[in-house]
Amino acid sequence: MTRAITVGLGPRSYKVLVGEGLIARAGELMGPLLKRGRTAVVSDETVWSLHGAKLTEALARAGVTVSPIVVAPGEQTKSFEGLADVTDRLLALELDRGDLVTAFGGGVVGDLAGFAAAVYKRGIDFVQIPTTLLAQVDSSVGGKTAFDSSRGKNLIGAFHQPRLVLADLDVLATLPEREMRAGYAEVVKYGLLGDFRFFEWLEANGAGVLAREPEALSEAVARCIRMKAEIVTEDETEQGRRALLNLGHTFGHALEAETGYGGALLHGEAVAAGQALAFRFSAAQGLCTALDARRAAASLAAAGLPTGLSEVPGHPFDAARLVRHMTQDKKAQAGALTFILARSLGDAFIAKNVDVRAVREFLQAEGAT
Repeated sequence: MTRAITVGLGPRSYKVLVGEGLIARAGELMGPLLKRGRTAVVSDETVWSLHGAKLTEALARAGVTVSPIVVAPGEQTKSFEGLADVTDRLLALELDRGDLVTAFGGGVVGDLAGFAAAVYKRGIDFVQIPTTLLAQVDSSVGGKTAFDSSRGKNLIGAFHQPRLVLADLDVLATLPEREMRAGYAEVVKYGLLGDFRFFEWLEANGAGVLAREPEALSEAVARCIRMKAEIVTEDETEQGRRALLNLGHTFGHALEAETGYGGALLHGEAVAAGQALAFRFSAAQGLCTALDARRAAASLAAAGLPTGLSEVPGHPFDAARLVRHMTQDKKAQAGALTFILARSLGDAFIAKNVDVRAVREFLQAEGAT
């Protein structure tokens, strides 16, 4: 069964399809968006070697020519140099604004290809075919595109909505277990920030999601996308409620910066630790109960995810350095810290002007120096 979810943005509205066998139907589904029967497919070496032939064949059956742009896997590809490489290769293909870019990979590829599409000849349409759980439930939907700089993660970006998202659950069969767990951190996030019933459902069914049981996986992915679509429709450019989707990210991005954006700490692992820290910080500030903080962390730990600084490579961390990274966060304003904190499970809120000293003392209590 294929589930269709609409991201309602007026003339820029688009469908997110969730189900099995969607890559095999790519030609049928993408064909109406193609004016000249060609697409540049941006993918990484790992995804292309596993699934590139299948996508190429599916598009060829519909008369669509594929021009692959294959990049190295890993967060380091999301850089000025990576952007220059992708845009130069798009120019070499002589794509025009009536053509289409396809992002075929995880969050790194989606972010980089999406940003390249946003700036190529002042904007070209693109399609997302996310191949990781994290990308399917989060980064492929909503139009956020970005790349990293030496000063922080995703600080240079643009909002550029895709024309279509194909979340093919079959492709998750080849996803390594560690990547599956990392994506699950973003699944739990939706329950923690605004849907307590979904959080309870995950407590009962999370093992099935991680085991890729078709019914549990389809339900989890679709529920996350529905919630994100609702939030994006209300607040496309993150002026208000959409910021809630950053639960765990302020702490998490600081940890990623300190570990060098490499394989030592995956984005989802950083977000998992960040969510647990955000709930414990909320409890320390008297905003939620310690029981809620323990329950949030237990749900993440049950999936094999880190929930504290001592479980993150690079520990012990320097509290002042972590706080300095946080002041560069996109949500920070005039140097003041903004966090997504919690009143309870399923009830997160945007907290502005968070006291820097309180954050530093909390991190030291958590084991930072």
